[in-house]
Amino acid sequence: MTLPIETPAVLVDLDVARHNIRAFQAYADRHGIRVRPHIKTHKLPQMAELQLDAGAVGITCQKVSEAEAMVDGSPRIQDVLITYNILGAEKLARLESLNARVTLSVVGDNQTVFDALSAHFARTEKPLTVLVECNTGADRCGVATPAEAAHLARRIADAPGLRFGGLMTYPPAGAAAQVQSFMSEAKRLIEADGLVVASITSGGTPGMMRAAEAPVATEYRPGTYIYNDRSLVARGVATWEDCALTVLATVVSVPSENRAIIDAGSKVLTSDLLGLTGYGHVLGRDDIRIDQLSEEHGRLVSDGPIGLVVGEQVRIVPNHACVVTNMVDAVHILEGGLPTAQWPVVARGHVV
Repeated sequence: MTLPIETPAVLVDLDVARHNIRAFQAYADRHGIRVRPHIKTHKLPQMAELQLDAGAVGITCQKVSEAEAMVDGSPRIQDVLITYNILGAEKLARLESLNARVTLSVVGDNQTVFDALSAHFARTEKPLTVLVECNTGADRCGVATPAEAAHLARRIADAPGLRFGGLMTYPPAGAAAQVQSFMSEAKRLIEADGLVVASITSGGTPGMMRAAEAPVATEYRPGTYIYNDRSLVARGVATWEDCALTVLATVVSVPSENRAIIDAGSKVLTSDLLGLTGYGHVLGRDDIRIDQLSEEHGRLVSDGPIGLVVGEQVRIVPNHACVVTNMVDAVHILEGGLPTAQWPVVARGHVV
């Protein structure tokens, strides 16, 4: 079916997104896990409201400006966790303003960050809640041992202007056992020091349906689950029918029997591979590969006749939905398979 939408365009099937939200919320409710979805995937207050309606306790953001945009976009967003080491006087001033408006928590994994937070928030009326980030196998940010986590928890608790709020991790998929082991030991050490570990928050869409295997975690932060993408289908944790976000593109050239060119390149589909070959999946055409992108063109190839004509539309599940969201000013909302609205991506480009 040809849609009356200028291409390239990003489409979001609201029926699928709602189903994805409800499916994980039901799992979390069965296991007594709080849900705090990461909005980096959609950057839309309307989607956050759907997640809150389903039972989420708040949202997760990655940057201060992203959190500001989401709070400005919906009066219902009142509980925000920013999972990032925050540095810089201007960011701290904006963090102070945000802390005055909502229930706010941030994370960190080093004393330099905590010293700067304390120096700023010691002068404010409302203390800032801070969690210690822990490395449970992803080898990105996070302290390396439970003992380090306990040490920093005490430093936060003793720091003027700060309040110790718990522990945070972003584990690799399949690392529930590591999360359980690390966080249980960190919690034991922290509680032995007389502190309360109010929250242990974990995350990651690929492992979300195994979240209950780390019962020490009280909260989970899935992000991509609301849309899903080709990388998650490749992992076996989603199907094409679960993919709410697609890129609508138009064939602009068919220069040979087995090659076609579309009007969506790296500025829409992104160059992220995530370990895959090619730059997305053309729905309904398993025989087609998107083997090459320039900025404004995508090349589709097939081993046999490609069977496309100039002017034909194709829908593509991108490799990485989260990055595609940040490429466009607005997404087209589909309900019942038909376009019903355009939603501005209010947190687009908010990376500070």
